[in-house]
Amino acid sequence: MTTAVNRENLLNLYPVLAGIPAALLDKLLPAVMKLPAGTEVFTEGQPCQGFPLLLEGSIKVVKQASSGREMLLYRVTPGGSCIISSSCLLGHTAYNARGIAENPLTLLALPIPVFAKLMIENTPFRDFVFHLFADRIGELMQLVEEVAFNRLDQRLAKLILARNEAVITITHQQLADELGSVREIVSRLLKGFVAQGLVTLGREQLTVSNRIGLQKLAAM
Repeated sequence: MTTAVNRENLLNLYPVLAGIPAALLDKLLPAVMKLPAGTEVFTEGQPCQGFPLLLEGSIKVVKQASSGREMLLYRVTPGGSCIISSSCLLGHTAYNARGIAENPLTLLALPIPVFAKLMIENTPFRDFVFHLFADRIGELMQLVEEVAFNRLDQRLAKLILARNEAVITITHQQLADELGSVREIVSRLLKGFVAQGLVTLGREQLTVSNRIGLQKLAAM
């Protein structure tokens, strides 16, 4: 579903677009899309159709193993974009991960010819894209470090703390997906957290009982 969007809102989130000719920007605005939660924005093996600029909502980018297990690579939020999309456009390759709408999205996909032209002719836009690469690579290196060197219980504690909420609505499967693990192991770890008085569990809900205790576990 396409919809028009306010130019001011777009430029507030992506000030780098202020350098685009007004006539071109006006042509792009009516192509803004609205997608419902759960939509698969892109999938592995699919050719990239454009450079996504997110105005509302969030996209989780995941890598799926042949076993069906998934690992969260990163999230795209308003004002950012997807480095897998930009790498596909720059390298003329297909997607090697999946992007899923976590909630309703408002999204503008810059057409491939526009993206290519801006990368060549617009230095601020090119710097914006490469800055995204630098930030995401830093995040992915941290993820590699977490997976390679930290115990799963530490990573689970950090994941819970990162939500910064006393009560978290989430399933054991969703936690497992974010950790790149399986539900049974995460459930077992959570039961251990309950026994230590760190959390209490409800139906698709987790309540933090001892934040300091979780912080100590995460730092071990």
